[in-house]
Amino acid sequence: MQCVTGSFSNKLVRHLLAHARTRKSAFITLSSTFKATKDHIIPLLLIIILSGLVLRLYGTKSKHGLNLPPTPPALPILGNLHLLSGQNPHQALFKLSRKYGPAMLLQLGSVPTLVVSNAAMAREVLQTHDADFCSRPVQSPGPKKLSYGFLGVAFSPHSPFRTRMRKLLMNELLKEKRERSLWAARVDETNKMIQNLTHQASTPVNLNDHIFRAADGIIGQVAFGKSYGSTQFKGQKLQDVMDQCLSMLNSFTAEDFYPGRAGRLVDIVTGYRARLKRVFSDLDGYYSLVIAEHLDPHRPRPDTEDLVDVLLRLSMEGEGEFKLTMNHIKSLLLDAFVGGIDTTAVSIVWAMAELIMHPDALKRATAEVRSVVGTKTMVEESDMGQLKYIKCVAKEIFRLHPAAPLLIPHEAINSTKIGEEGYDVLEKTRILVNAWAVGRDPAFWTDPDRFYPERSDQITV
Repeated sequence: MQCVTGSFSNKLVRHLLAHARTRKSAFITLSSTFKATKDHIIPLLLIIILSGLVLRLYGTKSKHGLNLPPTPPALPILGNLHLLSGQNPHQALFKLSRKYGPAMLLQLGSVPTLVVSNAAMAREVLQTHDADFCSRPVQSPGPKKLSYGFLGVAFSPHSPFRTRMRKLLMNELLKEKRERSLWAARVDETNKMIQNLTHQASTPVNLNDHIFRAADGIIGQVAFGKSYGSTQFKGQKLQDVMDQCLSMLNSFTAEDFYPGRAGRLVDIVTGYRARLKRVFSDLDGYYSLVIAEHLDPHRPRPDTEDLVDVLLRLSMEGEGEFKLTMNHIKSLLLDAFVGGIDTTAVSIVWAMAELIMHPDALKRATAEVRSVVGTKTMVEESDMGQLKYIKCVAKEIFRLHPAAPLLIPHEAINSTKIGEEGYDVLEKTRILVNAWAVGRDPAFWTDPDRFYPERSDQITV
């Protein structure tokens, strides 16, 4: 029996890890972008080179006298793209950072890109110089199309509208009453998942599908007021359409690295633009359906507003340039889904995989839950403060397996200097924060590749 159990656990772990690695998160935009196969990279680059248009993308701006971050040797046209071929981008960038330092400047195609790989440099970019690096790149066709021309928050470049909308949404979504509704949604969807698993206990089940479906349901209840996961639209479920949307956000596009006509031509030839148009049409249809239901005067009014209710109310209250249109609302719904579903589910999958591979940690986590919950059938919100080891497990998962190994790219809107070395970062430089590398920095973490939840009790993260 012990051998059978061990074999089953190993197979389950391999399945969980494979799913966690292949499930794409919208907040890993460049991770999936870089992980293109050679079969795609070589033809795309040949087309770009033969078009001749790429030569127009290379400026000759003088950089004499600048203290630029360390840079690996670059190839003509490709820049440093070849250094990322055939491996996970966050891991390839981590290896490069061991040689070139926690702040290095790469030439990815025609795009200068600053990659930061430790906590100190991440703090420089995200906090100290936030005003200089607060914008987003506008070259990627997927985020641009699916966000209705960058009308939301997550993918949009810096603007007064984005700043004000982010503050408004934070104020609305962090209200105590709304937090209670989120907890109720989590309890409801978790109960559904447990019931479904119980009914299938005698047969093999794909646990990943159940976890992602529960995450879909939670975000659906909070954003739409109910779960639309099983709703059919044009013969597809919402979950299927969202998967296609995430694929479009994460797919390799030539325009990411060669902005302009050359990159756009390649994306048309490869069929990416046609697929993007089809996915956008499906997603827009879902949004229109949901908004129409919320505008129905005969719709029963819920006790707590969902996200669509909030956005519709804000659209009526806004004035001038800050007035929300229907496209603004749809773009903000995209932010809610791509930022909530995959990040939550991927973290849970990784947590289960790590606990299965570390029986002592699983035993301690299980004992703590049983001790705190007692005879109750579910963990309650009031129990969370006592689940200290569970919190340590969560922190360790976020450190080892961030749902977004590379954060959504930033872009410099001003030229500035960073770090003790005073490195010059020029305007329009793309900024990548390698969260995966930050969590495994050996200068900060002891035995960084080890899953050791207890370390959170010993260090302030």
